[in-house]
Amino acid sequence: MNSDVALYWVQQSLETTIMVVGPLLGAALLVGLFVSMFQAVTSMQEMTLSFIPKLLALGLALLLLAPWMLRILTDFTMNAFTAIPSVSQ
Repeated sequence: MNSDVALYWVQQSLETTIMVVGPLLGAALLVGLFVSMFQAVTSMQEMTLSFIPKLLALGLALLLLAPWMLRILTDFTMNAFTAIPSVSQ
């Protein structure tokens, strides 16, 4: 395996990771932003107020996006396994 092949698979794995994790991080970011604005307006600084909504949003996003995420990960894995025989030693 030469460095070009290794760099290609590292790039593909990073792109797949960003595609899978990106929507979850985006949901947590949006909920965190809204909760922070709510806390600033109401002057409430309860730690569970910021944790519980993020946890619920991540759970809902994971529930809704799980089939898509699984398909992305399965496609990447199948591509990696089918490319194994073509990699020269």
